[in-house]
Order: sequence, then structure tokens, then C-alpha cells
Amino acid sequence: MPDTSQDPVDHARTTRQHAGEAMKAGVNAPGLIAVGLGVLSLVVGLFSFANSSTITGIVGVVLAVLLIAGGLAWLARTHRKVQLQQEEWHRKHPQAHYEPPTS
Repeated sequence: MPDTSQDPVDHARTTRQHAGEAMKAGVNAPGLIAVGLGVLSLVVGLFSFANSSTITGIVGVVLAVLLIAGGLAWLARTHRKVQLQQEEWHRKHPQAHYEPPTS
């Protein structure tokens, strides 16, 4: 298999340019962890509301909103960086076939 470390698209194993991007890129880990913690915080907040602990419920839900929004923003930012890297690679290699991203 040829070395494609400089090519942002894995042509050999997929026909979709960004397949598996969220899991194989280590820079996405903070975003995924933040979303996971946000979901956990939401569960804790809703559980607290069910047990009549209003203050803990409010803190849990507010924390959940912040963590989930921050995590999704992180994932969107890193995805955008991948798209920009792909566009730059295709500008430097005009002879390569370019298929617009589906993501």
C-alpha cells in the first residue's frame, strides 16, 4: 500500500473522504469526552430534579448544556480543519481527482 500520510483522504480503504474521522483522529478526543460528560451531567441533573433537589438539577442541566455545546463546537472546528487541509492538498495536487466532500 502506498504511503498516503500527506493525503488527507484514505483512498485505499474507503470511498467516502471523512469516514471514521471522529474516531481515528486523536484531536477529536476532548470533544468526544466533553459530549460524553455532558450526557452524564444531563442524566445526573434530571435524576436530581426527580428527587426534588432543584439546585443540583439546575447545576447539572446547565453544566450539561455547556459541555455538550463545547464538545460539539470542538468537533465542528476539527472537522472544518480537516476539510481545509483537504482543499489545500487538492490545490497543491491539481492532477488528483477531486470529489466534493459529502460531509
